[in-house]
Amino acid sequence: MSFSVLAATAILRRTPPTLEALLTGLPAEWWQATEGRETWSAFDVVGHLIHGERADWIPRARIILEHGEAHPFEPFDRFAQRTASRGLSLEDLLTEFRQLRTDNVATLEAWQLTDTELGRTGTHPEFGRVTLRQLIATWTVHDLNHLGQIARTMARRYGEEVGPWARYLRILRA
Repeated sequence: MSFSVLAATAILRRTPPTLEALLTGLPAEWWQATEGRETWSAFDVVGHLIHGERADWIPRARIILEHGEAHPFEPFDRFAQRTASRGLSLEDLLTEFRQLRTDNVATLEAWQLTDTELGRTGTHPEFGRVTLRQLIATWTVHDLNHLGQIARTMARRYGEEVGPWARYLRILRA
């Protein structure tokens, strides 16, 4: 499948309502569960997604569009949610994520990016030269990756309780 902003935004705009449908109203034991030490709960993932909305996707796209490779991206703190989410409720995070994502998708769509613009490059602190197309594709896959992570973490809460059916539940083996 070739990349298109329209196809990417179809996923990007669905992530907040997907998370809201999955997590809102659940007992905390579901969204606080982790896969062990130094792993993330659903709460942590939502906080991480918020930080990405503020510091990664659109800010880096702006750098590419305005400065190209002349202005390297700031390193991204993958763990910023540990302090930024402290004292907030899951509902607070979901609401904030929905608003930030709505604004960022609107910004992306308003740019009406051409193939030439999508091919423009920036400088990532680890990877070096990257294109705007790669950045937006990564944003999309990043969402899907974290949705899968949340589902896997939640499923593993009942990993032993499913008994012999575990061999048919790939999510428990990943």
